[in-house]
Amino acid sequence: MSLRNFLRYQFSPEKKLRKAIKNIFGFYPGNIFLYQQALRHKSASIIHKNGQRINNERLEYLGDSILSAVVSDYLYKRFPTKDEGFLTEMRSKIVSRSSLNKLAQKLGLDELIRSTAADNQLMKSAGGNAFEAFVGAIYLDNGYQKTKRIIIRHILRMHFDIEALVSMEISYKSKLIEWAQKEKRNLEFSLLNEENNHGHKQYTIAVVIDNETIDQATDYSIKGAETLAAEKAWNQFFAN
Repeated sequence: MSLRNFLRYQFSPEKKLRKAIKNIFGFYPGNIFLYQQALRHKSASIIHKNGQRINNERLEYLGDSILSAVVSDYLYKRFPTKDEGFLTEMRSKIVSRSSLNKLAQKLGLDELIRSTAADNQLMKSAGGNAFEAFVGAIYLDNGYQKTKRIIIRHILRMHFDIEALVSMEISYKSKLIEWAQKEKRNLEFSLLNEENNHGHKQYTIAVVIDNETIDQATDYSIKGAETLAAEKAWNQFFAN
């Protein structure tokens, strides 16, 4: 730890957050603003003078991609003889919305989120979203290689039982993805509609197989709508 970061930690008003980051991820942050933003739910957005809404959605977008890349790399090396279907399924088990929500709760990130939302449905995925945003913040603060080491050492190895995940039942979305890969079918999760419902966005996602809409669902997050639509489509498409 550099002297500069040590002094920041000791005398900064954000000492609690710095300590939490050290306890959870094993390092002291450099740019604390990134981590503050990662914990700012869209319901508590700060409006910049240029009209831009400051919240964790952009960091969540970035962190989602970084997390997926790190987990894919880790699993590829952990299971050198497994095919892409198995690897896709395992990755989905780790980065699924329900898995990340539970992880955020376990890490205590959900208690640090700044939010003004009263809708329980809206907040169900806030923890997982904040974790992905945190990964984005770590990446911007430290670069890819250090972020990769942090995720593997302090998240994957400490909080996931990889061998237990092998036998765990997979999500309907992942089942659809695996089936489509095996059968060489074209599977898409298509955004049909995005609307504002009393100040909160709702998304409607359709499951499309070979250009045919199988089913659709609506939720307060795109990933939530995908999860619901996948379950409905699986039950309909494979119903006896």
